[in-house]
Amino acid sequence: MKKEKFHVRTRAQESSNAIERMYITMRHLFNRGFYKPMGISGETLREALLVLRPEIYGSIADEKAELEGLLYVIDRLPYGIEECRFINLTSNEGYTDSHFEVIIPSKRRRNCYRIDNEQMNIEITRGRSEIYDILTHLTFLFIESHKISKRVLIDEKGNTTRDWQKLEVAVLTEDKLTLKEREVAITHTANILGRTFEQIKLAYTKFATPQQPERFLHIIYWLGKLAIDEVVFNNKRTVTFSPVLRERLGHHIHGEMWANTIKETLEKHNLLARPIHIISANLHSVMNTLYAPLALKPTKSEKNIFVTYENLSNPENESLRKKVTVKALEQGMIFIKDTSGTNIDVQIFDTAKLDLEALDLGVKNPDADKEAPVLFVMDYAFGEQAYETIDELLKPYKSQKEDILLNVESVSIMGKAGILEGGKGDIMIPSAHIFEGTADNYPFKNKLCKSDFEGEGLDVYEGTMISVLGTSLQNKDILKFFHNSTWNVIGLEMEGAHYQKAIQAASKVRRSINPEVKVRYAYYASDNPLVTGSTLASGGLGTSGVKPTYLITRKILQQIFNKSS
Repeated sequence: MKKEKFHVRTRAQESSNAIERMYITMRHLFNRGFYKPMGISGETLREALLVLRPEIYGSIADEKAELEGLLYVIDRLPYGIEECRFINLTSNEGYTDSHFEVIIPSKRRRNCYRIDNEQMNIEITRGRSEIYDILTHLTFLFIESHKISKRVLIDEKGNTTRDWQKLEVAVLTEDKLTLKEREVAITHTANILGRTFEQIKLAYTKFATPQQPERFLHIIYWLGKLAIDEVVFNNKRTVTFSPVLRERLGHHIHGEMWANTIKETLEKHNLLARPIHIISANLHSVMNTLYAPLALKPTKSEKNIFVTYENLSNPENESLRKKVTVKALEQGMIFIKDTSGTNIDVQIFDTAKLDLEALDLGVKNPDADKEAPVLFVMDYAFGEQAYETIDELLKPYKSQKEDILLNVESVSIMGKAGILEGGKGDIMIPSAHIFEGTADNYPFKNKLCKSDFEGEGLDVYEGTMISVLGTSLQNKDILKFFHNSTWNVIGLEMEGAHYQKAIQAASKVRRSINPEVKVRYAYYASDNPLVTGSTLASGGLGTSGVKPTYLITRKILQQIFNKSS
C-alpha cells in the first residue's frame, strides 16, 4: 500500500498566511469604519500577530512584557496615546487651524491631536501603508496592556495586587520622585512586567524625556489601567476611521497637490525644459556633497571628506549645517516646504548656478547652461505613498497654454533597508523588486552596480529586494525563506516596487517621460532582522550610516554629471 504524504506547513508559510490575514482584516475594518482592538472585531488581528511573532516585537507571545518593542512602538505613536480610549484616524480635515496642539511622534512624521482626555486623532496623509503601520503598532500595544492586567488583577471585582497599588501611588503623585521612590517603583514595575530590576532600570532611561523623566512608569500604568477598565467594566478601547478619510483614501489627493506645487515651482524658475534628475533620499546628503566643500573649506585634518560629513551629521554642529544651507540657497538651491500633507519636503538644485569643477567629485561643467542638470531631491516616502507621489510627479504639467512633458533623464532611489546577509552599514544593489505575498516582480537595469563601491571598506551585495507590506511584520522564518529561496532576496524595504511601478507606468505605458529613463537603486543596511540584537528595535545606525549614505550619494551625482553611465 502506498503511504499518503501529508503536507506540514512550515513556520514561513504560517507567517506568510498570518500577514495576508492581517492585511485583509485591516482593509475590512477600515471599510467598516470602526473596531474594538481587544473585542471580537479585533480578534483576527491579535491572533495573526501572535502567530507571526515579528522579530521587532520580540517576546510579544510570552507572558513577560516586551520592552524594546514597546519603545519602538511608542516612538512611532503620538505622545500620550497610552491614556486614550478612543483613537480616531482622520484625513487632513483642518485641525492645523484649530486650538489643538499638534503632536508629532519622534520617529514618524505624522500630525496628531489630543482632542480631550480620552481621544487622540491621528492624521493619515500617506496612504494605506500608514494605516497598516498604525494598526499593527496599536495591536501590539493593546496585547501588551492586557499582559499587565492579567498579572495585576486578583479577581473579577477589580481588586489588584500590592505591586499595582504601589505603582499607582508613584504615578499619580504630583511631587517629583526621589531616587529611593523611583527605585521602589521600578521594583514593583519589574514584578508586574515579569522583568528584572536591572532590565527595567535600563529601559527607564530610554523612555525618559526632559519634560517627563518618569515616562516609563506613566506608560505602563496607563496601559494597564485601560486594560483593567476593559476587563472589569467592559470599557472597550475603540479605533475609528473618519468618513472623510474613508472617502479620500486612494485618490492621490495629497500626492497631486504635492506634485502640482513642484511643477509650478519649476515653471516659475524656467527649469521645466532642462534635464531633470529625480533623487529620493534624505535632505542632507546631496546638499552637503554639493556645498560642504564650498561652504566649509575642510582643514588639513579633514582632508578626508567623510570626516566633514561625520561632523555635519553630529547633532551638536548646527552652526556648520547652517553654513552649508546658506551657501546652497545662495547658489542654486530652492527649498519647498510641504504644505500638501504628504510630509515630503523637496530641494531643487539648479546646477547652472554651481561651479561643478570646484567640487571634489571629479566632474566637469556642462557646455551650456541649458544642459546643466536640475536635481530634484525628495525626502523619503512611506510605503504605497512612493507610488502616489512619483506617479503624480511624472504626469505632464498642465500649464495655462499646453500640457508639458517633463524632461526626466533619471530617477535615483537611495534609502535604508533591512539586510539578510551582512550587517548594519553594508550596501545593497537591487536588480529587481518583488511585492511581498505575491509573485509580482519588477526587474530593471540598475545603473549602479557592485563594482561602483568596491575598495571602500564596506560589504556590497547584489540581488533581489523584497518590498514588504510593513517592516514590523517580519520574523526570522519568513526572512530565511526569502533569503534561501531561488528569489535570491538580499534585503527588504517598503517602497522600491511602488517606485518602479510608477516609473514603468510613466515610461513604458503612458509615455509621459523618456521610455529609456535611467534608474538607480541603492540601499544601506539599517538593520539585520536575522541577527538577534540587530533589529530596528535595537536602535539606529549612528555614525555608521554616514559612509554608505555619502558613498551612494557621490556615485549617483558623478553618474548624473558625467552622463557616462
